[in-house]
Amino acid sequence: MKRTLVIGDIHGGLKALIQVLERAKVTTDDTLIFLGDYIDGWSESAQTIQYLIELSEKQECIFIKGNHDVWCEDYLRIGKANRTWLFHGGALTFEGYQQLSDEEKKKHLNFFERMKLYYVDDNNNLFIHAGYTSMKGPEQEFYKSNYNWDRTLWEMVLTMDKRVKKHSVLYPKRLKIYNEIYIGHTPTLYYNIETPMNAINVWNIDTGAAFTGKLTVLDVNTKQYWQSDNVNELYPNEKGRN
Repeated sequence: MKRTLVIGDIHGGLKALIQVLERAKVTTDDTLIFLGDYIDGWSESAQTIQYLIELSEKQECIFIKGNHDVWCEDYLRIGKANRTWLFHGGALTFEGYQQLSDEEKKKHLNFFERMKLYYVDDNNNLFIHAGYTSMKGPEQEFYKSNYNWDRTLWEMVLTMDKRVKKHSVLYPKRLKIYNEIYIGHTPTLYYNIETPMNAINVWNIDTGAAFTGKLTVLDVNTKQYWQSDNVNELYPNEKGRN
């Protein structure tokens, strides 16, 4: 049966990506939705992008753009590295791209440019890297950077009273728009949790692959999930973003 699988933030952990896709027994019948932040953290960022490009040629893949991806896209476009990006995990990514030809870099740039800022499926589920603030949804968002950076959506649902039902006037309007919302960006490790988190109708799939956590794949329909080993154990001689 065809599945829709959502994948959390990879952060250059190609070994973890390959491992978790194998554990989920992914086939070409599955639709894969990636929530962004493919790079920055572990040493295989450029290789991760190349792997995803090749994967998308074999099956349906939807790529959401994360904040780290914006930084890398800018670098590939202008050839100059942002200092903030280098400090926040971009240094290893920058080094990796020094090994690629101009033609390969251009191909990767085109890949970043084609990424979606958000995606809504046929079941009215929203997939976005970080969040949004507009009560009319991300299409009405004034600050487009919120797609990549916002954490207020997640912080709000964590503190909501679960007794407030969707038909209530107290239920936030920006949550009513969608059936379910899937995000990354804020590692569940911040809450000492290594598995996907659900609050109200929002699912957080970033289980800390950039740090000492795992990379997660979740079945949107069944909520079954698979995880890689702790990514730092797959790269024992590296620090990731720690």
